Amino acid sequence: MSQIAIPATYMRGGTSKGVFFRLEDLPEAARIPGPVRNRLFQRVVGSPDPYGAQIDGMGGATSSTSKCVILSPSARPGHDVEYLYGQVSIDSDFVDWSGNCGNLSTAAGAFAIHAGYVDAGSDGVRTVRIWQANIGKTIIAHVPVNGGAVQETGEFTLDGVTFPAAEIVLEFLDPADEGGAMFPTGNVVDDLEVPDELVAGGRIRATLIDAGIPTIFVDAKDLGYTGTELREAVNGDAAALARFEALRTIGALKLGLIGTPEEAAKRQHTPKIAFVAPPVDHRTASGRNVMAGEIDLLVRALSMGKLHHAMMGTASVAIAAAAAVPGTLVNLAAGGGERKAVTFGHPSGTLRVGAEAALVDGNWTVTKAIMSRSARILMDGHVRVPAAILEGGQT
Repeated sequence: MSQIAIPATYMRGGTSKGVFFRLEDLPEAARIPGPVRNRLFQRVVGSPDPYGAQIDGMGGATSSTSKCVILSPSARPGHDVEYLYGQVSIDSDFVDWSGNCGNLSTAAGAFAIHAGYVDAGSDGVRTVRIWQANIGKTIIAHVPVNGGAVQETGEFTLDGVTFPAAEIVLEFLDPADEGGAMFPTGNVVDDLEVPDELVAGGRIRATLIDAGIPTIFVDAKDLGYTGTELREAVNGDAAALARFEALRTIGALKLGLIGTPEEAAKRQHTPKIAFVAPPVDHRTASGRNVMAGEIDLLVRALSMGKLHHAMMGTASVAIAAAAAVPGTLVNLAAGGGERKAVTFGHPSGTLRVGAEAALVDGNWTVTKAIMSRSARILMDGHVRVPAAILEGGQT
């Protein structure tokens, strides 16, 4: 069995990594959605892997590093490129196309220039208008350029990323669900009925929001947490992970994202579930002490069934949007009132995000969410996979 070589670029974007492809470089059968594309991406990252290690692929055995991206020129007016994102399950046989990766949105802006879709132009900041094809939204990336190429080195630091790089500012325009309500239930806080074994008393308060990515926010104290937990405290507790998945399934049903509980197993990328708490002094995963006065609230979020090591970019949009609306659990954890920006603590440090919210005809809407990230190429060339993958083989 021969292998085929496909041009690819391995990039970090924010606190995630993924394998980037130009659409025209993919094998013809993988240029359209379907099982061939799914098998190709799975084989590229090394999934499904019952060992959960992705040794035979480019994946890094975490939800943050099991990702593939396709970019292509956009025919949509006012946009430069189209960006399609696939979240590849590590140990199960599926690729989730239901949402975006906010972190890799940063790399998508840079890759648009690297790939030749957008001219670098003169030194300064190049604006790249991205159509996010998974969710049908516009993202604007402000990418620094120097010497006719993307400037990747710099002094911008991002908690969760060890080394500094050049800052890329992202704007997520109208991040709420197109044609739907930002709060699909009509409430900024819902009282969900849950089994007693999940939460004592059989009820839990939740903010269900669809902005950036559908997200379920609950209070940390209602689950017996403080909001300062690091990954090991949750990911090493199988019962806790099962409880979070059960709550996520209940929230997904309430949001109307799935019709039956069984569907949640094949839709792990969305919705996200997160827990929030008021600020307290705490220590990050790197050992740095963060004082309560440095942040507005604490947030911990799960991705693909595990507590994230930092914070997903799309969940950061949801945090910014929810914080801007008085009365949500996120807003209350931050002290309540009207807010256009918050700084929240996550397992790796802190992050500042902003959003502009308004009440229009009785419904809350967010026109824009803004955050800063960084991105750089880690390696480019060709990724190799067995040719049989394109023909339905699993070799």
